[in-house]
Amino acid sequence: METKRSIIITGGAGFIGSHVVRLLVNKYPDYRIINVDKLTYAGNLENLKDIEGKPNYRFVRMDICDFDGILALMREEKVDGIIHLAAESHVDRSIKDPFTFARTNVIGTLSLLQAARTYWEEQKEGYEGKRFYHISTDEVYGALEMTSPEGIEPPFTTRASSGKKHLAYGTRFFTEDMKYQPHSPYSASKASSDHFVRAFHDTYGMPTIVTNCSNNYGPYQFPEKLIPLFINNICQRRPLPVYGKGENVRDWLYVEDHARAIDVIFHRGQVAETYNIGGFNEWKNIDIIKVLIQTTDRLLGREENEDVGLITYVTDRAGHDLRYAIDSSKLQRELGWEPSLQFEEGIEKTVSWYLANGEWMRRITSGEYEKYYDEMYSGR
Repeated sequence: METKRSIIITGGAGFIGSHVVRLLVNKYPDYRIINVDKLTYAGNLENLKDIEGKPNYRFVRMDICDFDGILALMREEKVDGIIHLAAESHVDRSIKDPFTFARTNVIGTLSLLQAARTYWEEQKEGYEGKRFYHISTDEVYGALEMTSPEGIEPPFTTRASSGKKHLAYGTRFFTEDMKYQPHSPYSASKASSDHFVRAFHDTYGMPTIVTNCSNNYGPYQFPEKLIPLFINNICQRRPLPVYGKGENVRDWLYVEDHARAIDVIFHRGQVAETYNIGGFNEWKNIDIIKVLIQTTDRLLGREENEDVGLITYVTDRAGHDLRYAIDSSKLQRELGWEPSLQFEEGIEKTVSWYLANGEWMRRITSGEYEKYYDEMYSGR
């Protein structure tokens, strides 16, 4: 079969990346999908066991900061598209070690941009038919206040500019034209990488796209993030540490809906545009935790809310933004995408997956998978 496109997906062994890799490998058998991942703690090839033998799929263990390696791979595979997901993404880790976040998220993105520019400018057709798609976060916009229409207690239902219903804790939302106000080393590093991507379009004419997405949840998420961490802790009857009073609000999106959005935007999005991707679905952290307890206890056959006593309030995180809320109207209006799952349905699927995949969780939490990959790729 003739290969129509050759696409590098960075961070493809991670949470969101593995869902994007799986979707594109299965949906486009005439595409060549190259998964580039360093296999840090958050990268796990077990996330892709079901497609690792597909003829249109290749895994390459590589650091995105390796400019020479990325350029050589692009030349070898005749790459015409990059979907860039590789990133350090945990805010708590960024507070402890900002240098790692600057290296991966800023220098790594710059390395990819320069390698793509170098290779594509070598081609007689130049940038024609090429695309560099950079996935970012809603955290670059800073924080929003919590406000309600007079007489309505939050959460309330409002409508985005597209007319889509939005479960909300405020009347303002992140839109694509908002100025950046990052408040953590993580969001600052992502903001910087976004600026580099746009600068490569403005300076060199590179065909770039940037998307900013809200919190994702679903299968294969590394259990340092709230939802898988708390599911695992409920199962083990360990404390559920909640920052402050759990009042912080986030917009939540099921990961497979994000993967579908990436597919649509990569193929049909306009060059040099920014698209916000969100779930129209805001929840306070403490309310999510209560839903997780109810759902997990029920699926485990325990008494309803049996594990509410596991909730433990801890000192709030430094620079903890109060509210994030994405308006995805532009994406819905221009490209026809919208979320497919309601939050309760997505949580049910997510908890069920983690309960059915206890061995995956065990290998993650024990660190066993990291030792396996280090031995497998040692000396290469």
